[in-house]
Amino acid sequence: MARYFMQGAAEGAKTPYGDNVKIGNFAQAGDAKIYYEVYGKGEPILILHGGGVGSPYEMGRLIDDLRKNHKVIVMLTRGHGRSEIGSAPLTYEQKADDAIAVLNAAGEQKVQIVGFSDGAYTAYKIAAMYPARVERIVAIGAGTLKAGYFGDTMKISDLAKVDADFVEYEKSIMPEPERWQDFCDKYMRFWHNMSVGEEIFRAIKCPVLLIVGDEDDHAPIITVLAAHQFIPNSRLCVIPKAWHTVFLDNYEMTAAAILPFINSKLENLQPSKKVDYNSRQESQQ
Repeated sequence: MARYFMQGAAEGAKTPYGDNVKIGNFAQAGDAKIYYEVYGKGEPILILHGGGVGSPYEMGRLIDDLRKNHKVIVMLTRGHGRSEIGSAPLTYEQKADDAIAVLNAAGEQKVQIVGFSDGAYTAYKIAAMYPARVERIVAIGAGTLKAGYFGDTMKISDLAKVDADFVEYEKSIMPEPERWQDFCDKYMRFWHNMSVGEEIFRAIKCPVLLIVGDEDDHAPIITVLAAHQFIPNSRLCVIPKAWHTVFLDNYEMTAAAILPFINSKLENLQPSKKVDYNSRQESQQ
């Protein structure tokens, strides 16, 4: 039975997103096979889950709503669940290329992207590298980032102390469970040394909706506000009393922000006005 990290007693979506082998497919991306699933019909949306212990299943309620009117492509990033790890060094260029391989396999040239955390940073990179492939982005929990903010270790044994059922479930579906700890070591070193700043955000030309919980300590609200100021066509939604996983802490408010943005005509998605602090503008004098 599909589960996400720290799921507890509450059951997730009825569809086991990320482990629905009846409809699952693989796309060859460089040296790894990347697992993906496709649901619904309509304008396509790519779902990019969080990294580390991330899983599309925790985004299940949102996927349930999106697939009612859209073709939804759900992929597992390499090293997560049923996707292979490969041997290439971890980079966001690689993550972007993996996503493009999945889109090509699914027969889609241009998509909307809903990305959470690591998935949102991947969405930024796709939009910067392949602007013709991205129509708009919903980025949840991903702002500017300074190297060293995250630690450089994540032990599977420690994860098992917190959620043993999740660890056993992940091992049961991974093609190479014996490589999981080595992957986590490389993944956390990658994140520890990662910096994301003005250059990549200003390169994003498509409309972007930034969503963040006001108690997010992975992507503190001030970092998401900074990203909002840098992205030319962006708008910002702050979810009160919510942590990194805003779609779990307050699904109703998160969906109320995402669904109108997803369903709006592209020409109607005008950027929010960027005001620099409270400095007096010449036009106001």
